[in-house]
Amino acid sequence: MEGEALRVHRQPELFGVIHERRWRQGGNPEMTAQHGVGRSESFSGFAEELFRHLPRIDQRRWAAAYVQGLLSTPGKKTVRRMAAEVTDSSTAAQALHQFINSSPWEWGPIRAELMRWAAQRTRPRCWTIAPAVLPKRGAQSCGVHRRFIPHAGRTVNCQIGFGVFLSSDTEDLPVAWSMLLPDEWSDEARRLRARIPSDVTASAEEWLLNLTDELAVHAAHGPMPVVADATGYLDAAALINGLSARGHDLVVAVPDNLLVLPGSHLAARQCPEAGPVAAVRLISEHERTGLIPQRVSAPADGRPYSMGLVHLPRPRSLPGPQHTYRLFTQPDGRGRRGGLWITNMVNQPLGDLVGLAGRRAEAAGTVGRLERNFGLRDFEGRSFPGWHHHMTLVSAAFTYARLTAHQDMRSINGFGSNSKTAPDPYTEPWRSLGRQQTQDRQTA
Repeated sequence: MEGEALRVHRQPELFGVIHERRWRQGGNPEMTAQHGVGRSESFSGFAEELFRHLPRIDQRRWAAAYVQGLLSTPGKKTVRRMAAEVTDSSTAAQALHQFINSSPWEWGPIRAELMRWAAQRTRPRCWTIAPAVLPKRGAQSCGVHRRFIPHAGRTVNCQIGFGVFLSSDTEDLPVAWSMLLPDEWSDEARRLRARIPSDVTASAEEWLLNLTDELAVHAAHGPMPVVADATGYLDAAALINGLSARGHDLVVAVPDNLLVLPGSHLAARQCPEAGPVAAVRLISEHERTGLIPQRVSAPADGRPYSMGLVHLPRPRSLPGPQHTYRLFTQPDGRGRRGGLWITNMVNQPLGDLVGLAGRRAEAAGTVGRLERNFGLRDFEGRSFPGWHHHMTLVSAAFTYARLTAHQDMRSINGFGSNSKTAPDPYTEPWRSLGRQQTQDRQTA
């Protein structure tokens, strides 16, 4: 073991090789993908494939080291703790910090490679956009601001990130990220300190639209609908109008106060001059008066869903035809009316729409696991590039752990729970690996 420790100290590219050797000695090191793919995946092979676009050897080495640190370090994923987990080098923490915060590497090609790698091992059904609230101290970190967070019930000093997930019926894998930059971050001095590129000026909605377009171009599985949560931090109308204008199918969770116009059904014909009304009011009035055009049961759960056709008030600056949408409710577990959704797939079977809408909760659960077990909230830098570097490698760690897990995750107690103390099946094998490394170094 002493010889291996020295080789890790001197040649970080051997991390994966040494880890794989230890796995082979202690059990089954090769984790197979789900859906019967049956592929043998090694970490060194994954890292070589994912980071091949990085121009320098040292960048590829430290990218792999950072991902391994995220996978094997228990608890908070500080750079210092991760460096101690993967190497005995006294300068590793400084090198990792510099690689994440200062090294000028592009995250876009790595995200595209990660998406391609994940798509080959799953059966993607849609893109899912979900928010992540990242609490921060101080006011210097890029994008930080004070905001009321509904689910927390209080105002929080935080960053707001939006993850784009490659979603199948069983997985939600993060493949891209965007950051909300509020108005106070238009100050040139603040942008310069945080190294925000000059071309990053679009709204969060526009940035997500561009990101979705870019992902769709690189996707090998053809067009997929976009499922998005626009209830808290996004302009729902802007996002819906933008996705429709760009030709994307969509299923978007919308706030109750979203303004809509009745569509070409009975209610619209009775009130042809009616102006925009809040979506929840339209649904409520139609349910009360019996004018709602459809009240049906979803095939999967038998609960009643209220639906109707609507339009969105059109901004004068938006060219093109007016789009027709289906507004529908998603009942909660007690049969009461729950969240409101809008889709432009007006002829799609209700069961399909309900299934797509369900990815919102699943993606939120994935965000929680990323926060608790993969260091999503643990970025220590302040810069815009550093944030994107960290979020990209967190995504890589999660996706690799999920798709190479050596056992059926659904059979493990605590999977999918919100308990902070429940063992997470994604990270437990890597934590055991980290503990074994520590023991090896102590006995070397």
